[in-house]
Amino acid sequence: MGVDIGELLHKKEVEISNLSNKTVAIDAYNTLYQFLSIIRQRDGTPLQDSKGRTTSHLSGILYRITNLVEEDIKPVFVFDGKPPDFKTDTLEKRKQSRENANQKWNEAKEKGLTEEAYKYAQGSARIDDQILDDAKYLLESMGIPYLQSPSEGEAQAAHMVQKGDADYVGSQDYDALLFGAPHVIRNLTITGKRKLPGKNTYIDLKPETIDMEENLKSMGITRSKLIDIALCVGTDYNKGLEKIGPKRALKLVKTHDSIKSIIDETGQNIENVDKVKDFFMNPEVTDDYHLKWNRPNKDKIIQFLCEEHDFSEERVAKACDRLDSKLGSQQKTLDQWF
Repeated sequence: MGVDIGELLHKKEVEISNLSNKTVAIDAYNTLYQFLSIIRQRDGTPLQDSKGRTTSHLSGILYRITNLVEEDIKPVFVFDGKPPDFKTDTLEKRKQSRENANQKWNEAKEKGLTEEAYKYAQGSARIDDQILDDAKYLLESMGIPYLQSPSEGEAQAAHMVQKGDADYVGSQDYDALLFGAPHVIRNLTITGKRKLPGKNTYIDLKPETIDMEENLKSMGITRSKLIDIALCVGTDYNKGLEKIGPKRALKLVKTHDSIKSIIDETGQNIENVDKVKDFFMNPEVTDDYHLKWNRPNKDKIIQFLCEEHDFSEERVAKACDRLDSKLGSQQKTLDQWF
């Protein structure tokens, strides 16, 4: 998901401790997909309760977000609203890809191919209304604010950083930069050792920040040109130009006045190019939100996770106590954290 321009960008590794007292507007869908993809058993089966309902996302929210709060990081989740009409093809392709991955996952499990099964299982992760409702309920019970974007969550998160209501957009994708986010942080909720796909090799993942102005200056381009690079490579809203990767796209935008002149030179077409570019430059966002971190409701969390979804009461209670020790009985608004 998202645009593949990572090789052009300078990223700076940071320690979690460096993010103390920072507010992070987290792309909710992106993070939920991470939890659903990564928090699984060896054969790829997600965590489930006794009724067969997936709970990987709930585990991720409780334990990993609690870890952030313990480091004095202030997370706020931003959920997607209605996608633009020109994203329909991408959404349909993703649906088909998940169905294919699910079929291959089942076949690999039957053959006892554990590593292949896990790989395909990750690609089969999907978010439905129940997962969204449960995530929001748990966040509210934990005292973590969330808001609904009128359109794309990353656009709304970028807007919040532009306004100064958050310090970073938290996402694995780079789209937030196209939407104008001054600062993006990756790997925030998936730090630790991770296995490289298809290899028996593990790497340490640390949070890494991306400064948009620093990168634009380094490449000698504007944000508008960065969007043109993305249009050439391909985004969630358009198919890219054939045989053009990020590096060639950078060369093209630096020698052409507009994306249309690049299209003319290559003899190819980008569908809805004007609409897509305008969407990145002027996304639909809202200022109708209020950020407030509340004291966690331990009883609600235990009832929801332990009684309804079979979580360990001892572990959940400990996480609640850790949350409460930070958020405390004082309800702290955004201003109190600066």
